[in-house]
This record gives sequence, C-alpha cells and structure tokens, in this order.
Amino acid sequence: QVQLVESGGGLVQAGASLRLSCTVSSRTFARYAMGWFRQATGKERELVAHLTWSGGRTYYPDSVKGRFTISRDNANNALYLEMNNLKPEDTAVYYCAAQGVGAPRFDYWGQGTQVTVSS
Repeated sequence: QVQLVESGGGLVQAGASLRLSCTVSSRTFARYAMGWFRQATGKERELVAHLTWSGGRTYYPDSVKGRFTISRDNANNALYLEMNNLKPEDTAVYYCAAQGVGAPRFDYWGQGTQVTVSS
C-alpha cells in the first residue's frame, strides 16, 4: 500500500504564504508523477500543480500560475507545494496524489490538509 500524508495547512490572511508537505510511503516514489489537488466546499476537486517523476515538467492552471510552485525531494520521499500571495479563493482542502509510471490516473491520495485564507 502507498500512503500519503499532507501537512502544513492553516489559517492565514490574504497575501500570506504557506508551504504544504506530503510524505509518501513508497520505495518507488522517485518513479511517480505527483500532483496537488484542492477541493473547496461545494465545489469539484481540481488540479493545482503537477510534477513528472523526473522533475522535468510541471503544470499549473492559470488560477495559480506564478503563485504556486510544486517540488519534490526524492531522497526523503517528500512532495511540496509552495503557495505565495494566497487569496480567499484559494481556501480549500488540499490533497497530494501519486501517479505510477504508465498509469492512466492518480491512484494514491492523501487525507488532505485545510487551507483557509481570510480577506
């Protein structure tokens, strides 16, 4: 079983920064593409950042591009999401997810960490 645990969420004011962490229990973490998703209350889950297993490609939707940065530390089986200039619309539960090589979808998910941004 692959276990993912997020941490680092909290209550912050607009314009603040947070760094989310995700620890992954897998001996093949370095070969997983990784992603961060978020789900606001009453809304669908959406992708906010994606990183290939090699770290050679990243993806961000326009809503977070330039503000969020995804990174990984393969030596420590860790994934990070640096969030800067947070906005109230960023308020959501944030999840990390892993996609195995050749897998058609993200197969493994964490439990989520709450990020709340006040005006």
